[in-house]
Amino acid sequence: MKVVIAHNRYSSAQPSGENVIVDAEIAQLSAAGVTVVPFLRSSDEIEHMSPAGRAALPMMPIWAPSVQRELRELLSSERPDVFHLHNPYPLLSPWVVRTAHDAGVPVVQTIHNYRHVCVAATFLRDGHVCHDCVGRRIATPAVRYSCYRGSRAQSVVMATSLAVHRGTWQSVDRFIALTGRIAEFLRDFGVPDDRITVKPNAVTDPGEPPAAGTGSGALFLGRLSAEKGLDLLLEAWQRHAEGSVGRLRIVGDGPLRDMARAAAASRPDVEYLGGTDNAGAQAAIRSAALVVVPSTWDDVLPTVIIESLANGRPVLGTAVGGIPYLVGDRTGDSAGWLVPPTADALAAALPTALADAPARTAAARARYLAMFSPTVVLATLLGVYDELASTRR
Repeated sequence: MKVVIAHNRYSSAQPSGENVIVDAEIAQLSAAGVTVVPFLRSSDEIEHMSPAGRAALPMMPIWAPSVQRELRELLSSERPDVFHLHNPYPLLSPWVVRTAHDAGVPVVQTIHNYRHVCVAATFLRDGHVCHDCVGRRIATPAVRYSCYRGSRAQSVVMATSLAVHRGTWQSVDRFIALTGRIAEFLRDFGVPDDRITVKPNAVTDPGEPPAAGTGSGALFLGRLSAEKGLDLLLEAWQRHAEGSVGRLRIVGDGPLRDMARAAAASRPDVEYLGGTDNAGAQAAIRSAALVVVPSTWDDVLPTVIIESLANGRPVLGTAVGGIPYLVGDRTGDSAGWLVPPTADALAAALPTALADAPARTAAARARYLAMFSPTVVLATLLGVYDELASTRR
């Protein structure tokens, strides 16, 4: 099996979980014996472009002719079984789908966000959920509000690309939806069920978790920003007397770091530990009894939840985006608790979740092994590849 993996890497100045996931998937596929041919671009290249290259940049999300020539040559020489696309913006362009099809190669795309409809990719504007562009052939509200990087001109380019390539996306042979929520988004976009496969991301198995009851307190681990719900969690925490529900540790960095520092300075049961590397993040998860994921937007797939389950730590999350799919939202299926994204609901759930967390250790670990381990996830992806390769154009 030979697969071309195409991805426009996000800027190194903008830490990206998507870049990490693509790198991990390439490594997992290679270890499984798949011949992976990377076709990668990086937004870091923009800084070093020639004047002519910069002049052509506004058109690249729509067409990118030099990229298409290079891809045609690659497909001709490598003759892959499948072309697997992740992020095409801004340097690859969705046109790569057409180029692959012209070469007779079936196309898979993993959907990491809502970019097919929303130029900002988040369904989030000015701190609140926004679906103004859903159902429109041209995303004019995105232009009006300068939704792409705060630039009206760049928003025009992205809105044009979405309009031009609506048919391109409809021609993709198989979409990988990271969660049931993404599958629903694709169905609303007009993609039939038989071209959607739900396959979450995987994280490396950290090994057997510590025994139930060895962790203590609650943990917030992630970007310190409004959409990740740090302010919501701190408001909920303030509704309990100091020390009455244990200790809250905050790990991460972002625009709300001063809020985290202020909370830690004002209450002895709140501790802000700053940012950390992956090893530090895993250690923080294992030292907690409960991980809280209080997102207020349609969070696609918070990796911290999968990492928490892998380490046998249940999750208290808000019922938005892909969080219910990850935590489990059916009786006997849950590795945690789900609440509406309000301070009242979060405050009410905290005492029960913290008290009952040790009893959910085994359920959390079992859910990881059944749904999110590399072995399980990779088997699903290889099944998609095999199916499409057998119908190669």
